[in-house]
Amino acid sequence: MSVPFILAPMATLSHRAYRELAEDFGGCDMSFAEMIGAAPFLNGGRFETWYADPLPRPDRLVYQLVGGDAQLLARAAAILDGRGTAGIDINMGCSAPDIVRTGGGVRWMADEAAARSMIGGVRSAVKGRLSVKLRLGADENLARLVRFCLMLQEEGVEALTLHPRTASEKLKKSARWPFVGALRAELKIPVTGNGDVASASMLVERAKGPCDGVMIGRAAIREPWIFSAARELEGATDAPGALGAPGKLPQEIDLEAVCLRFLDLLARHQPPEFWETRARRFFFYFLDNLKWSHHVKTLVNREPGLGGMGAVLRAHFRENPEERWLKIGTLPTTNP
Repeated sequence: MSVPFILAPMATLSHRAYRELAEDFGGCDMSFAEMIGAAPFLNGGRFETWYADPLPRPDRLVYQLVGGDAQLLARAAAILDGRGTAGIDINMGCSAPDIVRTGGGVRWMADEAAARSMIGGVRSAVKGRLSVKLRLGADENLARLVRFCLMLQEEGVEALTLHPRTASEKLKKSARWPFVGALRAELKIPVTGNGDVASASMLVERAKGPCDGVMIGRAAIREPWIFSAARELEGATDAPGALGAPGKLPQEIDLEAVCLRFLDLLARHQPPEFWETRARRFFFYFLDNLKWSHHVKTLVNREPGLGGMGAVLRAHFRENPEERWLKIGTLPTTNP
């Protein structure tokens, strides 16, 4: 095995239902939950319990906290730290306007003194592993990035994940992975890279470094088996089969079974208020495995409930049986 393969924190996507599905295919070395707002968590927000569900693998789960109030972040981190998971992560990379406006996410990178004070407070509150996920900052200034990350290291941060895009780019430009290696060369703590890992073969290539881990987001939603597929490419012989079967991954994936399994997990592990939005978000990526993905997504999105979505998917695979099975490592040529 090479470096750890890590599931990225993704709002509406990296929840327990998805993580259970990924475990059916062997899971990954570490998963990040959906980011948790420190203020709503402390205020007993209605849905925070769901965001903070540590199952199915608490020992491999990292809670990611977001917010612009240093004291609230420290208090929330202390509570979550007591739940026996793999660690606490502070979000310094989110560039969503609502997050930045309140001083959270990548906004911390604009004020090194404030970030130092905040991280010091969180470090004092947390006994377990403390990490930070961040971007390049306002621009491609390696010296400034290194200085900022050295400060985090000095304050007790034990690991970093770098998404090598600037604060304003979101996903518009390609991730600049050379920054991952350059930052790693200047630090003593592990540096994981994140961004534009679109396939199992690319995951294997990125794992060759220089980095201490590879984090993957959207492609893992499209292919929940991507982690085990990458390990098999590396030569591992103990990757589980589809849907919990022992042995290697199969040559083909039953896409209908995966769709229906996800809907079942969603109904069991998420509140009804989340069902439709989470299902649509998942299928936005997962249905790219189909040749007629846009058409099927449109039909699924018209349905107001999980039952209707399941019926649409069953009908599609019944009428298009050649679409049901996907050979590992391939994607169809899609039609509009």
